[in-house]
Amino acid sequence: MKKILVLLLMLALCLPVTGIAAGKKDPLAAWQPEFDPSGAKYTYILSNISHPVIEGVAAGYRIRDKVWEQTNGQIYVDYRPLAQLGGEKDVISKLKLGAVQGMLSSSVAAANVADRLGIVNLPYVIDTFDKLDTFRNDPELWQPFSEGALSRGIYVADFTGYGPYGWATTTPVETLAAAKGVNFRIAQAPVNMDIYKAWNLKFTVMPWPDVPQALQTGVISGLDHTAIVCNITKKFNIAKNFTELNYAQGLFVHLINKRWLDKLPADLRATFLKVITEESAATREATRKQYEAQVAKAKEAGVQFYQLSDADISELKKLAKPVLEKWGKKVGPDYLAKVRAKLGS
Repeated sequence: MKKILVLLLMLALCLPVTGIAAGKKDPLAAWQPEFDPSGAKYTYILSNISHPVIEGVAAGYRIRDKVWEQTNGQIYVDYRPLAQLGGEKDVISKLKLGAVQGMLSSSVAAANVADRLGIVNLPYVIDTFDKLDTFRNDPELWQPFSEGALSRGIYVADFTGYGPYGWATTTPVETLAAAKGVNFRIAQAPVNMDIYKAWNLKFTVMPWPDVPQALQTGVISGLDHTAIVCNITKKFNIAKNFTELNYAQGLFVHLINKRWLDKLPADLRATFLKVITEESAATREATRKQYEAQVAKAKEAGVQFYQLSDADISELKKLAKPVLEKWGKKVGPDYLAKVRAKLGS
């Protein structure tokens, strides 16, 4: 009887711990595959740092399922969002080595892979949804970009997005003069640093995970990001103002290790790339709708939206000319000139 009582007591003590562990919610539970991937001949590990509630991130799961279906279970896209494989700089290193085969890289980080990929971050060049579609669908503009990182052993298959960039701030910014009083967090990216230096604005380069605490403590008072991301990730809870600058489109650039891609049989490689193209195009359309929906939700929640005057925008473009000249040399001056001419930028 004593032994039974002891066992019952031990069980009672263990149950709460087990219950808490079991009660933890998997943030990706809704996106688990509805098939058994163990029989796949080829595995493609695909990384991303963000949450699939963003359409541009969820695309990875849609690619996973469609690739599985159209290759009859021969290729499994093992998608790892939410920085499961580490920060973007670390994953880029793994991608070059082949330890990771694919990456939906933020466009700001992609410039660290190859200079040419920085063209999508340049101010007021590919700054609208329509210009983005034109850029992607024009072979003369797209091919140099898709092949821009081949010297690094990386192929650019396509891209999805997360909306146009602006300023989320703790105080209203309705003029360029007001922006001078803000300390903006910007990404760890060379193009962005050059832009903010040219604009003569105060900025802090900071990893994304550090942003919430920095906002709460006042280390930074503004974010250079998109309304989609700021609303979904609750940054508007603190930074309750958004200036619609619209100087660039936030992208997730689909990078693939070229050695892995070349090892696929030709028919599977063609199917694999075709699915990525189709799903990326569909996702860009979904991103337009998500942008409108997230802006509407933010406004309903009390976030104030502002636009700079035409004169202030003209001043930003004027100040950014040295950045375009510097990066024109990096991406190719003729290529940049062709992009700007065709897009009317």
